[in-house]
Amino acid sequence: MDTYYFDNGATTKVKEEVLNEMIPFFSEEYGNPSSVYHLARNAKKAVEEAREKVANLIGAKKNEIYFVGSGSEADNTALKGIAYKNKKYKNHIITSKIEHHAVLESCQFLESQGFEVTYLNVDEKGFINPNELRQAITDKTALISIMFANNEIGTIEPIEEIAEIAKQRGIIFHTDAVQAVGNTKIDVGKMKIDMLSLSGHKIYGPKGIGALYVKENIQFEKFINGGHQERDKRAGTENTAGIVGLGKACQLANNDIENHIKKMKLFRNYYIDEVSKKISNIRINGAINARLPGNSNISFEGINGNDLLLELDNLGICASSGSACNSKNPMPSHVLSAIGLNENLIKGALRVTFGEFNTKEQVDYLVASLEKTVKKLRKK
Repeated sequence: MDTYYFDNGATTKVKEEVLNEMIPFFSEEYGNPSSVYHLARNAKKAVEEAREKVANLIGAKKNEIYFVGSGSEADNTALKGIAYKNKKYKNHIITSKIEHHAVLESCQFLESQGFEVTYLNVDEKGFINPNELRQAITDKTALISIMFANNEIGTIEPIEEIAEIAKQRGIIFHTDAVQAVGNTKIDVGKMKIDMLSLSGHKIYGPKGIGALYVKENIQFEKFINGGHQERDKRAGTENTAGIVGLGKACQLANNDIENHIKKMKLFRNYYIDEVSKKISNIRINGAINARLPGNSNISFEGINGNDLLLELDNLGICASSGSACNSKNPMPSHVLSAIGLNENLIKGALRVTFGEFNTKEQVDYLVASLEKTVKKLRKK
């Protein structure tokens, strides 16, 4: 059976160019980058070249990039690192109700440690209200953390306005950009972003590697103790092959970002238009324009999302009912709940996220399969 993969928001296939760049660091160039002999120097050189490629993708300086094990680790490091660095004078954090669980659960942990957290509401499209953000700020606010784009519904937040509000009040601004990096243009300098999380496996790179951008001169506590890697901010032997893969993935994304965005928008818009024509009683979740180019989230009334996924899987189609990171949680999507959907619409949600390896023929197959499957399930 052929596979039709439409879950690129969960993970992406590693590009051949990325894999080829990584392979030597598993076998020939296996030196520890922290050692001093020639084999180690080769590895160190590769790590630093990758650091520059990551920085170039988001408009950062090379020395502002810290390699970590995942986007989740980057989020944890940002929130806990800033919270503990400032806890003597500031103990308040502001975030939103639709953040990734790496942010939400970090905030809940910090609350258990005596920190105060404000969770901002969002509207029916998933946008925070900048005025509500302004009102939430206190003299004790150390950090504002609002995701760049939502992983379930694709809504892109007003990041530059949020960053400006933070800057005016002298507050550090962090954004979880795991879904946005490589899918929209980002310049951390122009956008006044202080900290940003990204992940390799969302941009056709390997799993197990991510990065945290931290603006020069921002101080934060280290998250993992031990050795003195990553300028003494992240202990542990560097994942050289993973870092090289992330660097190559960022380079490829940077070189082709305009074409990528255009292609993903074409697929997304075509899919939404076709589904809207052929299937009744649906709801498109999230923003229409300020949205990730390859993201679609549609609720099918009277359908159980898990049943829909199983039927589609039998037809070779891979999609999701929400965040893959939370797919085994029986609780309804916190994102869809926050935008005001009722239980029926939440249960019937299907997230489709397009990627570089998709074709129009595959999209046509997806639409035809959905039409047939929804009709079948609604008859039950």
